[in-house]
Amino acid sequence: MNQVTSADGTPIAFDSFGDGPPLVVVGGATCDRAMTRPLAEELAQHHFTVINHDRRGRGDSRDTAPYAVEREIEDLGALIAEAGGTASVYGHSSGAGLVLHAGAHGLPITKLVLHDPPFTPGAEEERRAAREYAEELRALLSENRRGDAIELFMRLVGMSQDMVDGMRASPMWAGLEAVAPTLAYDSEVMGDLRRGGTVPVDLAGRVTPPALVLVGGADHGFMIDTGRQLADAMPSGRLSVMEGQEHVVPPGVLAPVLAEFFADS
Repeated sequence: MNQVTSADGTPIAFDSFGDGPPLVVVGGATCDRAMTRPLAEELAQHHFTVINHDRRGRGDSRDTAPYAVEREIEDLGALIAEAGGTASVYGHSSGAGLVLHAGAHGLPITKLVLHDPPFTPGAEEERRAAREYAEELRALLSENRRGDAIELFMRLVGMSQDMVDGMRASPMWAGLEAVAPTLAYDSEVMGDLRRGGTVPVDLAGRVTPPALVLVGGADHGFMIDTGRQLADAMPSGRLSVMEGQEHVVPPGVLAPVLAEFFADS
């Protein structure tokens, strides 16, 4: 394990795999670097130096209150500096939302991939649901009801009550409760309260590096629509649909797609 120190003094833990142009991997909600390691190792086989890190508040990284999206942008900036000053960046799910913020902020990113960013459709019902989720999540965390916060998130992403109950009884539940406060971070990244979780077109318009928006062809239908909206809003963005794939893609299938985009000059 290695560490960098972010601008606010927070230690950020990371592992490095492979040799070649630097590529930073950014996981989504509840993910630590153990969960993204299989993809990082697969990407390393395609001749990249892959930086696989724990986002703040997860795994071996520390945390500093109060949270702001800008602090996580600074974390990515510290990792890119450690990697040599420029890097490509891949983000999955709400991690893709964070990468979008980082690209708009002007970090020295050469190329970026936004994989299945879970922005909501623009209808008022979806915007209201996103705001209600954010408000309930914050209320639960303010009462330190971490397990209930994790359950709220699991129900949001479509898990049945039986599946949730099974997870509560599993050995991994304690680890999920440990990162429960970071669910509020991802909610902030996705703009659940401020925009009802809709695509931040203004933000996307400031992302100038070449950008690929990846969505799964077997995922929820609205994901393709929001992915297209996001790609169209970025000056150098394009959409690619991975036919037959859902939200989580096996590393052996995903890595060649990423490698082709990041290696293509």
